[in-house]
Amino acid sequence: MEKELVKRVLTGDRPTGRLHLGHFVGSIQNRLKLQETYTDVFYMVADVQALTDNADNPEKVRDHVREVVIDNLSCGIDPEKTTIFVQSMIPQ
Repeated sequence: MEKELVKRVLTGDRPTGRLHLGHFVGSIQNRLKLQETYTDVFYMVADVQALTDNADNPEKVRDHVREVVIDNLSCGIDPEKTTIFVQSMIPQ
């Protein structure tokens, strides 16, 4: 008996500003396909990673976390199919 593999993917964005058409064409369209093909899809708002080049302006990062999530949801990311999380909220 062959074991079925779980297809898992992690994707995300750094919340350094509002998303734009380039994000939609370059990544969000692919995320929409991924959530239909993979068993486990995780979308990370990479706020800690964004601080690497925004350390002098952490408010910019903090202020855009919600906007990035809203933009992805409004484009069709389905929270029933994709686990959405903010990097800084995961203690591990």
